[in-house]
Amino acid sequence: MAKEKTVYVCSNCGQESPKWVGKCPACEQWNTYVEEVVRKEPAGRQPVAGLERSKSKPMPLDEIDAGAEPRIDLHDEELNRVLGGGLVRGSLVLLGGEPGIGKSTLILQTVLRMPEKRILYVSGEESARQLKLRADRLAKVSGDCLIACETSLEQIFTHIKNTKPELVVIDSIQTISTETLESSPGSIAQVRECAASILRFAKESHTPVILIGHINKEGSIAGPKVLEHIVDTVLQFEGDQHYMYRILRSIKNRFGSTAELGIYEMRQDGLRQVSNPSELLLSQDHEGMSGVAIASAIEGIRPFLIETQALVSSAVYGNPQRSATGFDTRRMNMLLAVLEKRVGFKLAQKDVFLNIAGGLKVNDPAIDLAVISAILSSNMDVAIEPEVCMAGEVGLSGEIRPVNRIEQRIGEAEKLGFRRFILPRQNLQGLDTKKTGIELVPVRKVEEAFRSLFG
Repeated sequence: MAKEKTVYVCSNCGQESPKWVGKCPACEQWNTYVEEVVRKEPAGRQPVAGLERSKSKPMPLDEIDAGAEPRIDLHDEELNRVLGGGLVRGSLVLLGGEPGIGKSTLILQTVLRMPEKRILYVSGEESARQLKLRADRLAKVSGDCLIACETSLEQIFTHIKNTKPELVVIDSIQTISTETLESSPGSIAQVRECAASILRFAKESHTPVILIGHINKEGSIAGPKVLEHIVDTVLQFEGDQHYMYRILRSIKNRFGSTAELGIYEMRQDGLRQVSNPSELLLSQDHEGMSGVAIASAIEGIRPFLIETQALVSSAVYGNPQRSATGFDTRRMNMLLAVLEKRVGFKLAQKDVFLNIAGGLKVNDPAIDLAVISAILSSNMDVAIEPEVCMAGEVGLSGEIRPVNRIEQRIGEAEKLGFRRFILPRQNLQGLDTKKTGIELVPVRKVEEAFRSLFG
């Protein structure tokens, strides 16, 4: 008979303790320990996956084949690029996002586009009728997509053994439970045990598995952090439910880059891929409006133009406010200090609000020049010419530092019809200016950039 014991587990990082503690010693979070009842199975019991363990032996490093991983085409350019070129066989992918953001819609429309693959879609949240209604709304039907509404891990592996799918989708991991544990579905022990069993199945059978997970109120994937350590790839689906655009980010990827970004547009018939995000991230007409500057940014391997908006006003209350949406607030404070110390603009008694249009979160330092230009434009109430684009990192001494991949940034601006491009002077070295059909304005300091913008 199985033995039972009680342990306390941190809901933030998964650290275990034999007794309750107020502050987790691992992640230093308060009041995160919850009680879990663990049943220890007798030795010799078969794993829950029901698969025989493969006999392996150590191999010399020189004899290991390091060929490219074969990838499965998902017929979705955005998703393929974020995954690093496609879905790797035997990989475990976790897709997280807020409720109602479109996680199930994205995965369902993806598997319906793959009639050549045998796919098992396990739903623990919706009935088969609900999935059929959603599939009809997406107007894409695949005859080889099998639907199973199940929450028991043992039954799921039975369905897998009977159907032998080439891809397994589980929606969601928080609803799955195993009989070997007494705790309720969604608890830390259940999520961890189920994810470990699914990972063992994926590696032994070389079948890729996609897990869908929920986001808690702190913005992280529900369940212990050990869930993110178990899987091979963690994707985050972001966006506001009140807006039509969705952003797919790669937080962790063992088979590709984590700097990639995918953009979708939510429509009545599903999610549409946005192949040229620059046109969506720029407003239609900002001529004559102050506080708007266009920057050329790069996320992953794709350049796109973003609209930087700033508002500077006199502080109504005692302390001036500093607020940034989609941009690091500490970096904005640093740029404001550079404007005050190096350029001489007094902004200490003024409120400064900064926004990156389109709901993007940008970490590229090349948009520093656009940020300070938008702030100065709003402060002076003078509009920047709508045909001007810029890129450059601002240093603490007021110099414009060079940025990487300047040719791609210039090419994106030229493709969208911009006529002037302000760039760091050091980026002109080795740049073939004869091939560019856009006027290049090299600058070395912040003052030179302001003179070229405002005269």
